[in-house]
Amino acid sequence: MNRILLGGLVALALVGLGAFWWQGRAQIERGAPPPAPIETSDPLPEIPASDPGDLVGPAPPTATELTREQRRFFRYDRNRDWRITRTEMLSTRSDAFRKLDKDGNNLLDFEEWAVATVEKFESADADGDNQLTPGEFATTAPKPKKKTRRCAC
Repeated sequence: MNRILLGGLVALALVGLGAFWWQGRAQIERGAPPPAPIETSDPLPEIPASDPGDLVGPAPPTATELTREQRRFFRYDRNRDWRITRTEMLSTRSDAFRKLDKDGNNLLDFEEWAVATVEKFESADADGDNQLTPGEFATTAPKPKKKTRRCAC
């Protein structure tokens, strides 16, 4: 008996909620009538027919044959001078902020991030000239993750 009574009360509540929602929509529609159409005395010009004739579009782009390491290098080397400056290295590291939060407050100070990035840059810069060559940059590659088997078959 309680279930029937509770079901009836829920049904009445839903019907009442639907009525209030429907009434609210009607008031919104009455309050904001559609804009009146703009009448112009000038007729619209006719749209010209599209006839390309002998025109030829641009050639599709060609894919480059860069290795994976070269593509990774050029993500950092913005001016394509085959050298990565400290500024170029720091400018693309913004995605690593969340990993570098040392104090665990879900906020990353610039100092926390810059210290880790500068340390990584200086450890890769073997000759100490504040520029990374492709060989030096290759040492900063992330280590591949070990694949784990899903089952012990």
